[in-house]
Amino acid sequence: MTDRNEISLAETAAEKAQNEVIDAIRRRQHFKLEAGAGAGKTYTLLNTLRYLLQEHEEQLKRNRQKIACITFTNVAKAQIQKETDHNPVVACDTIHGFCWNLISSFQDPLRRAVPKLTRWTRSPWTERLEEAAGVGGRAIHYTLGHRGITDSEISIHHDDVIELTVELFKEAKFRLLFKHRYPVVFIDEYQDTDEVLMSSLVEHFLEEDAPPLLGLFGDHWQKIYDHKCGTVNHPNLLPIGKQANFRSTANIVDALNKMRPELEQFVVDPTAVGDIKIFDTNNWKGERLTGNHYGGDLPENAAGSALSTVEKALESSGWKMDAETTKILMLTHKALGKKLGYSGIVETFTFNDSFKSKEDPYIEFFVDHLEPACRAFETRNYGSMFAFLGYSSPPIRSIADKRSWSRAMEKLIQVRLRGTIADVLEFVESSKTLRAPERLSILDAEVRSFTPNETSTIPRQIEESQMLRGLPYSEVISLSEYLDGQYPFETKHGVKGDQFENVLIVVGRGWNKYNFEKMLVNANRVGSLNAKEMASYERNRNLFYVACSRPRKRLAILFTQKLSSSALETIDYWFGQENRISLFE
Repeated sequence: MTDRNEISLAETAAEKAQNEVIDAIRRRQHFKLEAGAGAGKTYTLLNTLRYLLQEHEEQLKRNRQKIACITFTNVAKAQIQKETDHNPVVACDTIHGFCWNLISSFQDPLRRAVPKLTRWTRSPWTERLEEAAGVGGRAIHYTLGHRGITDSEISIHHDDVIELTVELFKEAKFRLLFKHRYPVVFIDEYQDTDEVLMSSLVEHFLEEDAPPLLGLFGDHWQKIYDHKCGTVNHPNLLPIGKQANFRSTANIVDALNKMRPELEQFVVDPTAVGDIKIFDTNNWKGERLTGNHYGGDLPENAAGSALSTVEKALESSGWKMDAETTKILMLTHKALGKKLGYSGIVETFTFNDSFKSKEDPYIEFFVDHLEPACRAFETRNYGSMFAFLGYSSPPIRSIADKRSWSRAMEKLIQVRLRGTIADVLEFVESSKTLRAPERLSILDAEVRSFTPNETSTIPRQIEESQMLRGLPYSEVISLSEYLDGQYPFETKHGVKGDQFENVLIVVGRGWNKYNFEKMLVNANRVGSLNAKEMASYERNRNLFYVACSRPRKRLAILFTQKLSSSALETIDYWFGQENRISLFE
């Protein structure tokens, strides 16, 4: 039988948080709802929007005002719009869409601000502007998020939109217009707001008693991306905690509570107990990897063997290892690259961000433009194909143009499947229809013409690019499909905000910013960490917490890196020593 008293604790916790949010709104009090994983943050946000519509919709319409609801994904935007019946009083959009809609009509201030943009002044775009005789009367334009200059317009990057918004917030008149248009501003997943933008909001709006009322919904323990604000603390910002977990079984939530005792969560059904299994590889007798990024981890073959052993053990204990019920979260990229077929790309780059965050110009072009364009062509979505390739409108003027494009795309698809990355680039550059971004064309020309001498070293980017060009392009296709979420495997990309019945986490090295063994050790000495150590600890802790909080019923963790006795103590406390299994015995 289910204990109704225990259930009422979870339900009461959720109701209490909702009431505190409503009370804050009635008192015109800025607030921050801190909702741990599985707490139903979006549910609270939607209920709050419904309350405001019920109480103030007519007044907002009369005043020609709206409730701003800023999200960070198009999926969240679509969900909120659907649940509020696409009410025009709710201005729901992604952060970039919202900011551009806010500033796009202020063309004169934008024209003055563009030459001062941080990323323009530190790049060849400054020279491009000078060659074009400055901004002049060109329209500032934002669509695909790629910079460009034509005779009539200047296209800006996604990051430029945020920086321009911050710049305009410095103007008192602009802030007054903003306040009048949006008396209430909600930010979903507030912890992922750009740190500079959040600082601007705090400076200009939390310091004042006048509108807009600012409501933050999120969880700073789930901040896993760089240059985001994380937690926000201010005397005028009321913290509200939501102590409920509507996702996971009792033993998983118990582990999460031990990780995070300051925000204890209550489960819906305390009798529903799932499965937790922790696997360590400390008994492996071979030589482990060395180096800053891989030190202490298993060699690739041994890591693959350990993963296969764990998968078989989980299957024998009742797990279904199919993609529909189980997600494998790889917090190590070397093993993942071999599993999915892009290990050559992993080996090529010194820093994983080059490919996993698409910082490398080659990877960015292939994954964000060429591959989506090929998929769009194969599904006959030609409008999207041209958009991915950077055209604002289809460059088709005749039947001959249409045939030329069709032949080029069909040939490109074949080259992708059989050729190297260099072959694909050569085809793109020689094509009369396709085109690569200017910065990639310039870099590739430098890579091809670079001639080292005996006294100089090869620049890292040149060396990596030379290695990359020789790889089979099929590795790019595999990487693109992985980053697009088409595999049962994940790293931190695509993890946050999702949930699965079963989750197997593979924890190892290979991430230049992550060392989870060190995080487990530091969990017992948080009070003595300096600022740099604390920042590193929180970065590791947050990603680990996000991964561990994804499953509904079953959680398993495989550590391929060696764990110290102090790290094992933390693991045993959080998850239970009885649930830990040592491999290679």
